[in-house]
Amino acid sequence: MKVQSRTVGPFRENTYLVIDDETGDAVLIDPGDEGRQIVAMVEDSGATLRAVWITHAHLDHIGAVSAVRRRFGNVPVHLHPIDRPVYDAASIFAVQYGIPFEQPDAPDKELAHGDVVRVGNLAFEVIHAPGHSPGHVVFYGNGVMLGGDVLFAGSIGRTDLPMANPEHMQETLGKLAQLPPDTIVYPGHGDPTTIGDELNSNPFLNGMANVKRNAH
Repeated sequence: MKVQSRTVGPFRENTYLVIDDETGDAVLIDPGDEGRQIVAMVEDSGATLRAVWITHAHLDHIGAVSAVRRRFGNVPVHLHPIDRPVYDAASIFAVQYGIPFEQPDAPDKELAHGDVVRVGNLAFEVIHAPGHSPGHVVFYGNGVMLGGDVLFAGSIGRTDLPMANPEHMQETLGKLAQLPPDTIVYPGHGDPTTIGDELNSNPFLNGMANVKRNAH
């Protein structure tokens, strides 16, 4: 498996391309902005793009969906249905921020907690991870978590935005704290980290390290 990334747009969002080395199939996670740069990343990889998976529908994570679909033949877009109102309102928020934005067409497939999504021979579990947005999900498998805006190196996603929920975020963090400590976290913003590093040093998570140890 290869994980490539581009940091795009005014919010410096991380878009990821996950490639199965065996089949050459790939999936894009959160194509957020600068569609030409993201399209070039896919083309340069030589992989065949099979789908777009969205962790959550904030405008900085879906701004290049239309550009990607124009180039790669309307590849299916996967989104948790609870985040559909966020998706549909993205253009409104873009106007408020004064950011150029192309509202994408409706997503094609619905994600649900416990689903297994695949690209080539790679499989990832869909974990519903609300808090930053109501339908936020993470994709976990093959030793990595493609985590969107739940967990960052040293911090977590904002919970003061419309439709965010601090209590749900705490429940989500407790769930993610149970993942193996060597799980590599590819966040929506900033550098990669691991669950173990965040349990040890992240002020929003390090109190959960003892809880996890006591559970075993």
